[in-house]
Amino acid sequence: MAPIKSLLLLALKASAKNAPDEYEREFADFVTDFDKHYADDAERADRFSKFKATYKFITESNGDNHKYKLGVNVFSDQSSDEFASTHFGFKSSSLKGAWGTLPHLGTHEYSGAPLADSADWNAKGAVTPVKNQAQCGSCWTFSTTGALEGAWQIATGKLVSLSEQQFVSCDKGGNACGGGSMEQAFQFAEKNSLCTEGSYPYTSGGGKVGACSVGRCTVGIPVGGVTGFKDVTPSNEQAMMEAVAMNPVSIAVEADKSVFQSYTDGVMTGLCGSALDHGILCTGYGVQEDGTKYWLVKNSWGDVWGQAGFGKLLRGKGQGGECGILMQASYPVVNGKAPPAPSPAPGPAPPPVQLVAITRSPHVEATRRQFASRASMDLFAPHSAMRRAAAQRTCQQAPQRRLRALSRLQLVHSTAPFCA
Repeated sequence: MAPIKSLLLLALKASAKNAPDEYEREFADFVTDFDKHYADDAERADRFSKFKATYKFITESNGDNHKYKLGVNVFSDQSSDEFASTHFGFKSSSLKGAWGTLPHLGTHEYSGAPLADSADWNAKGAVTPVKNQAQCGSCWTFSTTGALEGAWQIATGKLVSLSEQQFVSCDKGGNACGGGSMEQAFQFAEKNSLCTEGSYPYTSGGGKVGACSVGRCTVGIPVGGVTGFKDVTPSNEQAMMEAVAMNPVSIAVEADKSVFQSYTDGVMTGLCGSALDHGILCTGYGVQEDGTKYWLVKNSWGDVWGQAGFGKLLRGKGQGGECGILMQASYPVVNGKAPPAPSPAPGPAPPPVQLVAITRSPHVEATRRQFASRASMDLFAPHSAMRRAAAQRTCQQAPQRRLRALSRLQLVHSTAPFCA
């Protein structure tokens, strides 16, 4: 029996050795689920190593008693530094003061009025679907358009998805995929008509900026629609709640921690600092069933991140707030009664049609008047059934006779369709 036991043990060890381990199985599922393709074995090995580190962090974190959960997403084969190099992009404003030449309509300070227990502009229809900046540091444009879209919907009742590409390519005060600030973008919005996303779609996801091209875009917000801006008293939760209850608010956070990259559910707490590097949108606030207070935020990493693109940050932390959410918040002020943008200039008039005069004999003219009086037959209406049948019969005739017959039917210019 001993030799048999030894053989069985050897077989089991060999089987275990050849079976894929947990990391390999999870990586294989990841590659399939997110349709990953790698150039060669070396790149695949590198991505597997990064995925393994991310997966270990996720499982260890989820084993602790946090109020949030992490999960594998499309970014799980990237290191934190690699991810940060392409998916952030907030640069604190370098404008004179905070607003430069903007119409600064003051700082939103808490008025002392009672505050609502919750607010959710997504539920109220003032938030467009989640978008994706991809591998371009253009988060600042998505935060900007989100605040403008919300303010415009609240003012007019119309939710219009605005073009981030216009800000990336045309706002020279920003640095396109190299980063920018929402305040700078608000300044651009005050001076320019804003295109709709559908007429000027986002194309910089691969990191290429592209030339500014607004000539044929559809205007979503006309010049004069954005009248100024307000910032929110820094590190003041009540002022922020009051502002968010009025409209979505552009915010900046520190998002360079692994917990932010792999966040999937719950309320993020305690593992991010206040070195602001990512612009997002605060769309509301509320309280979990267990009593945990949160801010509701909309990200720009597609719907594979968080709760279909949205997330929750702890509310009530004090000072700059969770991930610095209270440090640099701002929102635009709009005039929903601004005159619409002028219609595009008409193009050049088409050349006049050269008509061919047809000389009819008295007999043909009399026949024409006779048929014209029988309006119900519609003989001379364009391409009527009777004219079509008559024209088709003439196609069997000799060319000269055919031309004369078609002339009588006023189809000289329609010979090709009938006699091709």
